[in-house]
Amino acid sequence: MGHRKTATMLTYRGLMAPVFTPFKNDVHKTLNVDVIPSYADYCQKNGIKGILVNGTTGEGSSMTTKERKLVTEVWMEQCKSRKQHLMVQVGGISLPDVLSLAAHAEKTGADSILCLPELFQKPTSIADLIRYLKMVAKAAPNTPLLYYHIPRMTHVNIHMGTFLNSVGNSIPTFSGIKFSSTVLDEGLAAVKADKEKYCVFLGAHAIMAGAYTLGFSLGIATTQNIFPQFGETILKSIMKGQLLQAQETQADLNTAVNIINKYGPFVPSMKAAMQILSSVPVGETREPVTPVPVEQMKKMEIELRALPFIK
Repeated sequence: MGHRKTATMLTYRGLMAPVFTPFKNDVHKTLNVDVIPSYADYCQKNGIKGILVNGTTGEGSSMTTKERKLVTEVWMEQCKSRKQHLMVQVGGISLPDVLSLAAHAEKTGADSILCLPELFQKPTSIADLIRYLKMVAKAAPNTPLLYYHIPRMTHVNIHMGTFLNSVGNSIPTFSGIKFSSTVLDEGLAAVKADKEKYCVFLGAHAIMAGAYTLGFSLGIATTQNIFPQFGETILKSIMKGQLLQAQETQADLNTAVNIINKYGPFVPSMKAAMQILSSVPVGETREPVTPVPVEQMKKMEIELRALPFIK
């Protein structure tokens, strides 16, 4: 376990899939790591070159630290053999466990680390956030670190453009953010902060065409699991100046996601759609995230299969 580690900035470019964590459909929703090799095959066949584990989509906050480490280890083995980039989300729990997960990610050989803010003693200033991330970076001093900005869930509303312009050299491995917000003026301020130093991954699927037109070029979206071709088409179309193609693909993607989200909150409904439209048996969501009932899944499938662009 483990391989090279020297202090470096993030070199990965393009789109990434924040993968679901497979659970068995038993009473306790037991972790099902046996599914991960076939999941990795699915990702590779669909051109997915970057994997994010234990994030919001992966229900990281519903898992034990031991489970999160195991998921990291199994995915690292798969990603290494397929030459995929592995990013590990380590936040959302008590600080000692966050630091333990960060150190473990580096020891395992993860290519980058993503971290939510402290969720109880929330940072209320840029100085607070920098101090927190410094501790995380110290636990994994040779692995690129990114901050996970998802204010609708964390209620941490620090301006990301101002934040990136304030970090400077205070965190040697700090490499950027995942921007899961639709506030595009803030996102663009982040993109423009230091293009050579920071990566800004868009985490909002519904505005990809507009965001890429304005200057974003990286993305981490749950839809990359279920509709990987849509995200790639939107990005490539924008890069080629084919705006109409990008807009039409974005409209199709949003139509499908709007159907999916009729059947529950974002993560359980998207996980249900993954069950329906892919060959990967990711299972249901684990408590406290309520899964989509089987009868509702059947209705979702009928609606999705009726769309002309879904096979």
